[in-house]
This record gives sequence, structure tokens and C-alpha cells, in this order.
Amino acid sequence: MSVATWDLTALINAADPKAPRPARHTWLVRLLEWLRHGEPGNPGETPRAVLRLRHLLNVLERHPEPRERVVALLARFWRETDLPTLFADFGFTARRDLWGELGERLRLRLLPVSPDTDDLSALFELMFTHDDDAQWLRAVDDETLARLAALLSQAREAVPAGSGSWRAPLLQAMTWLVSAVRASAFAAPMRQRMSPDLLAGQPFEQLVRVGEDLAEGIVAADEPARANGAPDPNWPQQTLQQAAYLRALLQRCAAAAASITSHLEESGVSVHIVFELEQVQARIGRIEALLDALLAPAPQRVLLNLVCDLVDLSRQRRSLRALLARQYSLLARKVAERHAESGEHYITRTREEYRSMLRAAAGGGAVIAFTTFAKFFIVGLGLAPFWAGFGAGMNYALSFLLIHLLHWTVATKQPAVTAPAMADKLANLGDDASVQGFVDEVANLVRSQIAGIVGNLAVVAPVVLAIQLLAWWSVGAPLVSEKEARYVLHSITLLGPTALFAAFTGVLLFSSSLVAGWVENWFVYHRLDSAIAHHPGIVARLGASRAAGWSRWWRQNISGVAANVSLGLLLGLVPAVLAFMGLPIDVRHVTLSTGQLAAAAGTLGLAVLSEPAFWWCVAALLVTGTLNLGVSFWLALRVALRSRGITVDDRARLHRAIRQRLWQRPRSFLLPD
Repeated sequence: MSVATWDLTALINAADPKAPRPARHTWLVRLLEWLRHGEPGNPGETPRAVLRLRHLLNVLERHPEPRERVVALLARFWRETDLPTLFADFGFTARRDLWGELGERLRLRLLPVSPDTDDLSALFELMFTHDDDAQWLRAVDDETLARLAALLSQAREAVPAGSGSWRAPLLQAMTWLVSAVRASAFAAPMRQRMSPDLLAGQPFEQLVRVGEDLAEGIVAADEPARANGAPDPNWPQQTLQQAAYLRALLQRCAAAAASITSHLEESGVSVHIVFELEQVQARIGRIEALLDALLAPAPQRVLLNLVCDLVDLSRQRRSLRALLARQYSLLARKVAERHAESGEHYITRTREEYRSMLRAAAGGGAVIAFTTFAKFFIVGLGLAPFWAGFGAGMNYALSFLLIHLLHWTVATKQPAVTAPAMADKLANLGDDASVQGFVDEVANLVRSQIAGIVGNLAVVAPVVLAIQLLAWWSVGAPLVSEKEARYVLHSITLLGPTALFAAFTGVLLFSSSLVAGWVENWFVYHRLDSAIAHHPGIVARLGASRAAGWSRWWRQNISGVAANVSLGLLLGLVPAVLAFMGLPIDVRHVTLSTGQLAAAAGTLGLAVLSEPAFWWCVAALLVTGTLNLGVSFWLALRVALRSRGITVDDRARLHRAIRQRLWQRPRSFLLPD
């Protein structure tokens, strides 16, 4: 006797229809484990689970006594388990929001599921736990499927009268799903964002009535067929017409729900609305799948495909990544589109724009020079770590905000907003002209970044040195002590963790762009520009014209204000918070570091030029600038590419085109034509 036969014999002997519910459900789980036990087999061959299913059916067909016990156990399962919940509720969250589903998936991943339940959707999670379960189920051939259906039909017939046919749970599930779709559509956040034209025929209002009429028609046709021993009824024309009408209503409902996406694209994204929208669309798809199974001439294969889809969904429900992918894609697209508008201002394409960038960067460098001395002053106060970080963050935030309001620039802030502007050129990569257009934007961007850095550094260092010389001349001492100057040479040297800190700063630069995109999306979603312009209280205090002007100003500057304030606070507070957690990570910003090194040189004098430590700091500035720009740009470009759905093959084409441009026209990355 083979091991497989011995295992099956022990399993069949353990089938006890009189056992408590946990034992019966555990037996079903072990049955599934036995079916999938062993190697899956080679591609193209019959899966091992299907071969074992055939063996199980052979044994039960040859031995009446164990078959009767298995049939009795399945009959009790049919009678005492809430079957409709699997088809109506599985894959949907009762909390009707993204965070509720996120918590549910964490529970499924971290906590065990009890077999002592009458909820089939919960038991389903225990029965199908392998990634290839749906694959082998779909590989079940028609003959084996018919034999399995006969076994299940015998179990269903053993259930006392009044339980209805196998269609009863599906009809109940369809009724619940129709009610859930209607209720979701009538919720204010959904209803107010649907297209009025698509709601003109009141498709959601008709769903319940039409669904109930169809269910009554199916029951009315199914009962006489079962009484006469017919496997499936010959559906009356009226029932088929009701089904067609329900399908048409579902299509109208799906179109109305899909119109919410267009509204969100124009008026700001809400992850909760996006999640609820996908729940409605998934429920509509589930209703259509149930209709296919209810009315199919050969329902066995259709039902099996529906179960396979639920098995796939069971695996997806354990994935946090699958849940967040869609929401992330929509939000990434919205952030990218918001920044694509503002990022255009930071890309130079002509000589005049290049010169304007140099002037704007020079102005930013002048402001950062004063920021440098303010940072030394705050450190010199000897505040507690948090308050020192908060003071530094406010110093940075106010400086960056002043630069923004004066229409100047800090080079390191550019990549996070210019990358989405570049990705905006990737709407169509079907021809070489689009690829070359993107490469042109890369060259324009690199040139703009170089102009920004040159403008910042060419001004911040001389201004800091001039202030130091002025202090020497007026009070006989520099503004930065020798101890602080030596600490600068020690802290920003390339021989230390400067490269790591510079890359971390690039992450913060990118993070500020996400904050800016989220704040602007929130501003647009809540229509605050309209509220500022038209709110009676604001208009009464400011007047209509000033309120309108104030509204336009905030609409144009909300992203910039959020980006600059958040960046400053991130640069100041994040190191303080991480230090509290035992992570000694600092920030290295190329313009601020240049100002600090210039201040140190102004204190130590010309003799510092002969010290190797000074030149290691100069080398560190090159690395810091590269990592500040590179990391923030790479992260922002990833978000932008994700929002556009750019494939791996398309990315490879872009990389080849950029390398070719570097080889053929390297000057285009440095200076405008």
C-alpha cells in the first residue's frame, strides 16, 4: 500500500459527521492539504492535486460506507454553514474605508483563524492557503468535475427539505450585493461625485427591484425543474429578459461609478473615496459573475471559475502591497500632475531662461548665507535637542519660504518637482520622437540643476566671507568661534558619514515634495480657494476683490509654501527625533554646508587652505550636491513613472537614449545651445 493511499485511508476514517464543528471543519482543511501534498509536477502535466482528487473519488465510489460518512459530513456542512457570505462578503470590508481594510489584512497576516465558525468566508481563508490553489483547481478536467459535482449534489440532497437548490446561496448573495451597491452609491461622498447624466435613468434606484424580480423568476423556474428531476431548468423568456435588464443596469451603475474618477482627477483625490469606488466596482463584477453561474446551461465549470477567482482573491487579501498599489498609483499621478505644473518653471530651455536661473539661484544663495549664521546662533544657545532642532527647522523654513516669495530658488529643491514635469512628457513612448523629447528634457534638467548649484554656491560663499570680514573689521572677532569652525571641518568632511547624511537629505527633499503634493491635493479637494473667495465672513472682512486675490494667491502658492515649510522642519526636526531614538543621523545640504565651510574659513583665515581637512570638506561638497540632487530626483522620478505606468522595456529604451546623447552631445547637459 502506497503512502498516499495510507494517508487517504486514515483521512477518510477520520470523517465523522457527528463530530463537533471545529473537528469537521478541520477535517476539510486537512483534506485540502492532502490534495495539494507533494510536488506540483512539471508544467503541462496534470497537477498532483487533480490526480489525488481523482484517486479520492475512485475510493469513495468503490466503498459505499466511507462515501456515506463523507456525504453526511458535507450535508451537515451545507446545512450549518453560512454559504452566501462567501459570495457576498468575501473580499469586501464591512468598515467601508481603506484603513479598515488595512487593519483587516494585518489581522489575517498576523493572527490565526479559528475553524469554529459558521462563516464560510472565514473558513475559506483556512482551506486555501497556497499560491497555486487556484491553478490546480482550474486544471480539473470536465469528467472529474462532473464526478465531484455528483458527490456534492448527493450531499445537498441529504439536507432536509426547505433548504432550496444549490442556487439558493447564490441568489441570497446576489440580493445582499445589490443592496450593498445601492447603499454605497447613495452615500454622499460617492453620490455627489457621479456624473448627473449617467444617473438620469436612476440605475441604482432600480437595482433592488429588478434583482428581486429576477430572483423570484429563477426560483419559480428552478423548483418545478428539481421536482421533475431535471438537472437545470429551461429558463423562461421573461427570466432571461430580467437578467439582461439587470446586466444593463449594472453596466450603467458601473459607468456612473467610474465617472467619480474624472471628478477626483479634477477636484483632488481621496483615498477613502477611491477605496469605496473600487469596492462598488468589485461588487458589481461579483453580481455579474453570480448571474453567469445562476443562468449558465452548464453551471459546473462557471461555478468552479468563480471559486477559483475567490481563491485568488484570498491570496490577494493577505497582501498589503496589493491593497495600496491602486491608491498609491492614483495619488502618485495626482502629485506628479500637480508638480508637473510647477516643475516647468525650474527647467531651462533657452539662454535667457538659463541666465534667469542663474540670477534666481544667486538670490537664493544670498539668503542662505544669512541662514548659515542664524544656524550657528541657534546652536550656540545650547537648547535641548528637540528645541534646537525646532529652531533650526524654523530657520530653514523661513529662509526657504522667503526665497520662494522672492521668486528665487535653492537648487536642491528643484529635482522633486522637475522629475514629474519630465515624466509628463512620457504620455506616449510609441515613437522615437517622444523618446528624444524626453532625452531633451533630461539634458535641460541637468543643465538647470548645474545652473542652480553654480548660482547658489557662487554667492553663498562670498557673502558669508564678506560678513565674516565685516565682523573682523567692526568688532575685531568673527561671528563664528574657532571651536565652531573646527567642528565644521570635522563634521562635513568626506572622511566621515557625509555621503550617508547627504543621501538621507535627498530623501527628506523628496519627502517635502510629497507633503506639498498632499497639501495641494487636500486644498483642492476641499475647495478652499473657492471658500476663501466667496465665504461671507471672509468677504465681509477683506472685500470681494481682496478675497478673490487672496484666493488666487493661495491657489498658486499653496504647494510652494507647503514644500518650503515642510522641508525646513524636516531638515531641523528629523535628526533630533532620530537622535532621541538612538540613531545619530544628521543632514547635509550642499548650499548650507558651503555656507558653513565658508564661515569656518573666514574664522580660521588663509592658513586653512593649507590644511588637508579643508580640502576633504571641499570634496565632500561635490559628493553632497550630487547625492542631494540624485537621490531626490531618482525618488521623484520613480513616483512619476509609476503614475504613468511606464514599463521596464520603456525604461530601458530611455536609458539607452540618454547614454547615446551623453556620448554624442555632452555639451547639451552643461550649457544651452
